[in-house]
Amino acid sequence: MIKEKLKLVPNKPGCYLMKNIDNQIIYVGKAKNLKNRLSSYFRGTHTGKTARLVSEITDFEYVIVSSETESLILENNLIKKHDPKYNILLRDDKTYPYIELTNEKVPRLLVVRTLNKRKNQNRMYGPYPNVTAARNTVNLLNRMYPLRKCKTYEKKPCLYYHIGQCLGYCAIDIDNDIIKQMENEIIRFLKGDHDLVTNKIINEMNIEAEKMNYEKAKELKDLLDYIKITLIKQKVEINDLIDRDIFGYYINKGYLSIQIFFIRGGKIVERHSKIIPLIDEVEDELTRYIVHFYERNFILPKEILVPNIIDEKLLSDYFKIKVLAPIKGVKKKIIDMANNNAKVSLNNEIELITKDENRTINANEELMKILKLNKLDRIEIFDNSHLFGTFNVSGMVVFKNGIPSKNDYRKFKLSIDSVDEYNMMREVIYRRYFRIIKDNLEKPDLIIVDGGIGQINIAREIIESLNLDIMVVGLRKNDKHVTSSLLAFTPIEEIKIDKKSNLFYYLERMQDEVHNFTINYHKQLRSKGTLESFLDNIEGIGNVRKKELLKKYKTLNKLKELTKDELITILPEKVADNLIAFLQNYDK
Repeated sequence: MIKEKLKLVPNKPGCYLMKNIDNQIIYVGKAKNLKNRLSSYFRGTHTGKTARLVSEITDFEYVIVSSETESLILENNLIKKHDPKYNILLRDDKTYPYIELTNEKVPRLLVVRTLNKRKNQNRMYGPYPNVTAARNTVNLLNRMYPLRKCKTYEKKPCLYYHIGQCLGYCAIDIDNDIIKQMENEIIRFLKGDHDLVTNKIINEMNIEAEKMNYEKAKELKDLLDYIKITLIKQKVEINDLIDRDIFGYYINKGYLSIQIFFIRGGKIVERHSKIIPLIDEVEDELTRYIVHFYERNFILPKEILVPNIIDEKLLSDYFKIKVLAPIKGVKKKIIDMANNNAKVSLNNEIELITKDENRTINANEELMKILKLNKLDRIEIFDNSHLFGTFNVSGMVVFKNGIPSKNDYRKFKLSIDSVDEYNMMREVIYRRYFRIIKDNLEKPDLIIVDGGIGQINIAREIIESLNLDIMVVGLRKNDKHVTSSLLAFTPIEEIKIDKKSNLFYYLERMQDEVHNFTINYHKQLRSKGTLESFLDNIEGIGNVRKKELLKKYKTLNKLKELTKDELITILPEKVADNLIAFLQNYDK
């Protein structure tokens, strides 16, 4: 089927969508020549992630466009819409804070992270290496310039006015020229010109020293040191003050290492690195990363410098800013420096990356083969927790392609009010997968229950009753409560797992993840319960005894401090034993 479809693909630019056996889109790409690019996937041999991608492709679609710019726009929109598993790009990518000088009559300085929702990007400055650095810079400027600090105007001047860090805009009419001058000086500082603020601090420090206010002078010296050590970064040979970002790259062993330098005020203020598996052509992977990078995390600078393998005109047309691919001179030297940093980063990380892949993606593929599944992109794992039949809850965690997907985790407060593991399993499985059918949610390829054959059979019964075709397996623990084997197939077989294998580590990690998630939810519910509801769960404590305990001890913590001898002055010995046993298990 694929070979026949390839014959019909035109030699034109466009986007293509690769699909798996379930007709899910697993990869989106673009090409100058669709026929050549699509054909390249199905001829010759591939390695690494490309080989994995090709092994899952059962069909493809394509969309013809009139230009490369259109194909880049379409590719970006399709990736955002479908979030294909092999277009990993910015998943878990780091974000950086910026400082915003608000565009108000009396401006404020704010530390912000969410940039795409803000319209005032021409008054954003950064990026900063972390929130602490951004906040310290804001505190420094607020210390030097008495800007407005409050969100809404108060009726009278607040503490900041009395300590000289606000001019009392709420009660005093301040000349706009004074405000404008402060704004201009702050903007100069945030753009990298620190001389004005530095000189202000030195003058003030000298004045305080002459007055023998040495504590104040020391405080000012600390501010000066902060500017010199933290804010004045590595200088570059470009003498202008244009904000520009520089992209470098390096490829090795099927991975693409990307290094970005942020140059502000003629200095490298921060750098960012990312290592991703190489699936497509290097030019396309790097171009795609740059596009997604600015859409999600960062403000566009005035100029971007890229390696000369990149079509700079394509990016310039897309972003509507200057994009250069220098082949000589100072700017080329900076790109070479970024390339070298990308190389160092990949060489330092490659061993850890390979080890982590063996423990996640490769272990996931091994599990898929053992269970004889066609694919294993999504696993949902369940665990139940209760306390003597009370506070019954279930937790579900999700692993996608070997990695926890925390946004997909779910909590279930169960209606069962007794110690009944089977009915707890029955309720949570029914609620989860009825919801999947009702809301047309993504189905898992595998369900793992933390229990024995009984729990597996209950889960399978519910899945079959809902006419779903999802494999259900269980994890068996030994006498030491350690994962020992996998229970799968029909009839159920016990599959021993080598305790030194990556698959064992993978299964144990999933089991620990769902157990900890469920226990934490259980504790949250218990912490919200009152002493009164707690006492309702103790056999032998009725309304009279409950009222007596509530009147005398009032809180659960006070109740925990009692000895058995103290309890039996109020309760029969057997009831006291029940209460003590319940308390002992309550904090576990």
